[in-house]
Amino acid sequence: MKPLFSDEGAQRLEQHARGRILCAFDFDGTLSPIVPVPEDARLPDNIRSLLERVAQHAPIAVVTGRSVEDISRRIGFRPDFLVGNHGLQGVPGWEDLAAKHEQACAAWRRRIDLALSQPGWDPGIQLEDKRFSLSLHYRHAKDPASSAAALEGLFASLELQPRIVGGKFVYNLLVQDRCHKGTALLRLMELSGANSALYVGDDVTDEDVFSMRRPDILSIRVETSDDSSADFFVPHQHDVERLLEELIERLQAAQASNWMRASSNSQAQP
Repeated sequence: MKPLFSDEGAQRLEQHARGRILCAFDFDGTLSPIVPVPEDARLPDNIRSLLERVAQHAPIAVVTGRSVEDISRRIGFRPDFLVGNHGLQGVPGWEDLAAKHEQACAAWRRRIDLALSQPGWDPGIQLEDKRFSLSLHYRHAKDPASSAAALEGLFASLELQPRIVGGKFVYNLLVQDRCHKGTALLRLMELSGANSALYVGDDVTDEDVFSMRRPDILSIRVETSDDSSADFFVPHQHDVERLLEELIERLQAAQASNWMRASSNSQAQP
C-alpha cells in the first residue's frame, strides 16, 4: 500500500475522476468512526454534505456489513446504491441468491440461539441477525479471547459451514459462495455504466474488493496494514473528509474539462 496523499495517489485519483466513475464506500470505520456501541453509529454531518456534493458528479454506493434496513436509518441521504450484508442485500438481480442466504442464516440462528442459552456462555456475547448474514459481537465479553475461541468451536459444529469473516471483536457468518463486496461492486459498475470505480474501506470484508487488484478500481484502505491488498491508504478515519474534498475537486475539474472540450468541438463544426 502507498499513501493516497502523495504525488502518485493524486495522479491515480485524477485519472479515475476523468472517466465514468462509481464512488463506493464502506460505512463503519470508513464514512463513520467506530463507536463502542454499534447502534450509536451515525454518518457525520460534514461527511454527508461532502457525499451529496460528490453525488452531483458521480453515482455513489454505500456497501456495508449492516442490513439495508439498518444502514438506511443512519446515513440521512439517498445514495444511488445501498448494499448491505457484505455485498448481498440490495444488489439488483440477486434476489434469488439473497433468499438462499436467508434460509441458511435462519438455520444458523436457531442452532446458535440454543447454544448461547446454555450455562457457561458469556452474556456479553451479542448475536446480530441481519437476515442474510449473522454477526456475533464479543467486545463486551468479560474475557474476549476465550469467548472468541468458544465461538469458533460453535461455528465448527454447524451443519452447513459458513464463511467466517473476523472483524473488530466480531465474527461475521456468511454463506460460502461468490457473493461478496467485490462481486457486488462489479455488478454496480455494470448497472451504473461506470468504466472505473473508487472503493474505500477499512476491514476484512473490504479485502474482497482490494484483493481483486483491478486497474479499473482505485482501492483505498483507512489506516495502513501490512496484510491488506489495497492500492493506497489514508492514515485515519477522519482523513476520509480530506479524501472526499480532493475527489470533489478532481471531479469538478474533469467536468469542466469535458464541458470545454464539448463546447470547442461544437464550435468547430460547420
